Formats: sequence, structure tokens, C-alpha cells
Amino acid sequence: MTKQKIPAVPSIRRLPSYLHLIRQAESEGCEFISGTLIAKELHLEPIQVRKDLAITGIVGKPKRGYPVEQLIAAIEHFLDWDNKKNAVIIGAGNLATALTGYQQFKAHGLNFVGAFDTSPDKIGKQIHGVTIYHIDELAEQAKKHGATIAILTVPSEFAQESADCVVKAGIKAIWNFTNRKLKLPDDVVCQREDLTSGYAILCVMMNE
Repeated sequence: MTKQKIPAVPSIRRLPSYLHLIRQAESEGCEFISGTLIAKELHLEPIQVRKDLAITGIVGKPKRGYPVEQLIAAIEHFLDWDNKKNAVIIGAGNLATALTGYQQFKAHGLNFVGAFDTSPDKIGKQIHGVTIYHIDELAEQAKKHGATIAILTVPSEFAQESADCVVKAGIKAIWNFTNRKLKLPDDVVCQREDLTSGYAILCVMMNE
């Protein structure tokens, strides 16, 4: 997803952290939460928090803050987490096992309907209740289950080939966990995750 298409990308990345904190406040019986408190807990500036929350369309109340229940709904709606999305995962290895086992995805509306691989030893088995199919069945299964997202967890050398299969299957959104930049049609959106970036930041912080 490019910044030209999706504005305020850094703000979007911070919203899940806000949501987690706000849900915690809700569980403790809080009816309102201030931007200043959120900023303090997450080591951010209050003005940044207010700007981030403003993109959801919600407005806080002077001296009281944001109504917790409405704020949760506003963030979830902005992120489209209040709508269920069916996803397939390409490459049924260790990372796929970890992702399908992460229960928070279900809480945010992400539902895995199939995993795909080429290894005969994996076809027909399941990972966390998700059936593994041969990659040749991708188009059929994606259509059958209404999959709108494909997650790539294949070795990088197979990334483009797998992405081509995803495109042919009619899926328009790809979450790319490989280190390859993909060549995709203009109507297909892609978000690439670099798993080493967080580790790099941690290492620098340790040195400092």
C-alpha cells in the first residue's frame, strides 16, 4: 500500500496499539480515556495521539477525553476490522503455522480458509484447523470460500511465482512476508512485512 493511496500510514500503524490500550481501559470500567493518558502509556506526544485518532472521525470531549466504547468502534470501523475477511496463506511452513495460530486475527475479522503448498507430505493435513491444499487448487478454493486476502509465507525465490497464482485466482490483496518486491497489476494492493526491521531497531536501541 503506497502513501499516495493510503494517507497517514504511520498513524494507521499506531492505531492497533491504541486499540489494545483502550480495550484494557474498557475492561477496567473506564467510560472515558484521554489522549494524554494514551500518549503517556505509549511514550508518544499528546498532539500526535489526537492527530492519529482524528483520522477515525471521532471527536473527544473537553476535560473528559474520548468515550471508550465509541472510540473502540471508531478505530475498528476505520481499520475495517468490523468486517469479516477470508484469507488464504501460501506456503504451509513454520511462519504459516505461527500466523494461523495467532488468535487475535480472528478478533479483528481475519479468517483463514485454506493454506496452500506444493509438498506432498503436507497436502491434506491441517495447521490449527486450516486445511492444506495443493497450490493448483488455489483458484477453486479461493472462489469457494470467498477469499479476498492472500498471505505469502513462501521462500523468497518462489514469491513472484506464488503472487502470480494469487492474481490468477482473482485475489486483489496480498500480505507479503517474503523479502521480494512483487510485480503486480495496478488493481492489486500489497503490504510487505520486513521481519528484520523490528530486530534492527531493537539492536540499535540496545547499543544506545
